[in-house]
Amino acid sequence: MQIVALGVAGTMESSDIIVRIEPNDGGGIELSIESTVMQQYGKQIDRVIRKTLSDLGVESATVAVVDKGALDCTIAARVSCAAFRAAQSTDYVWNGGVKQCQAD
Repeated sequence: MQIVALGVAGTMESSDIIVRIEPNDGGGIELSIESTVMQQYGKQIDRVIRKTLSDLGVESATVAVVDKGALDCTIAARVSCAAFRAAQSTDYVWNGGVKQCQAD
């Protein structure tokens, strides 16, 4: 998946995460994380974000997240939605079918 624009998903509510993904001209994944639970779960947040991007085939992107204690499933969902928005794609696979990625 190629990132071609800015994609944002999520909120600043408690137990959520806001994810901003945009093209990275330098290549690779450049990730910055701000989290209220960074000391306890920072490594896991990083792992979930990088795995989700890898699973989507994103090889180059600048990603900035502000986490308010989101669960892994919420992190993965927000990263996926932001990535599809940043790729300007509306097709994604959900439980074996093709669905539309809607705005929050």
